[in-house]
Amino acid sequence: MEELGKIHQLIVPFFGHNMVFNLEAIFMTWIVIAILIVFGMITTRGKSMFPGSFQVIGELFVAQLYDLTEDALNREMAKIYAPLIFALFLFLVLSNWIGMVPHLEEPTKDLNTPLSLGLMGFAIAHYAGIKSKGFKAYAKEYFEPMFFMMPLNLIGELAKIVSISFRLFGNIMGGSIIILVVSHLTWSILVPPFLNAFFGLFVGAIQAFVFTMLTVVYISVQVK
Repeated sequence: MEELGKIHQLIVPFFGHNMVFNLEAIFMTWIVIAILIVFGMITTRGKSMFPGSFQVIGELFVAQLYDLTEDALNREMAKIYAPLIFALFLFLVLSNWIGMVPHLEEPTKDLNTPLSLGLMGFAIAHYAGIKSKGFKAYAKEYFEPMFFMMPLNLIGELAKIVSISFRLFGNIMGGSIIILVVSHLTWSILVPPFLNAFFGLFVGAIQAFVFTMLTVVYISVQVK
């Protein structure tokens, strides 16, 4: 179980306080971003009416996620927010899958990653709400159905950040713990790889999809 306790950190003094950076999560995040940039360059290079395999994969992702975004929002808003949804899903699914590669770890296993993405989705959703309704109508919703409900409505909105972030973090970290425990308790050459494939591929893809769709739903609730 020592693997979970090994965290390479960078501690930077800042006005009397220590800022702690998880170097492993930062490094893994940049690896994921680099892979996505390369994938995007390969996919869009030499586009044609008779697409190659990479272009087919890219267009499949774009078409499916665009349709889901358009169903949740509308055609005009989908043009604005669909690129965000594409990037978010691809980043999350690759971040969850990269842990299947030996000696690499999932960036989403560090709470700071899903929490940051949850805060980003929260900020974008509320910005979209203010832009769509105007600040006065947006703020008025917090006082409905009665003015004294405002604290509860505010807590409910903040709870969405905790819910969406800890769901992703808990599933990825929980899968890592289960794999480590089973690997230490058994010498089987089948069970640990099977669990790694299950939590890496299946659960990783499902959690990336759930996180992305919840972000779309939060935006949709704010603009309607």
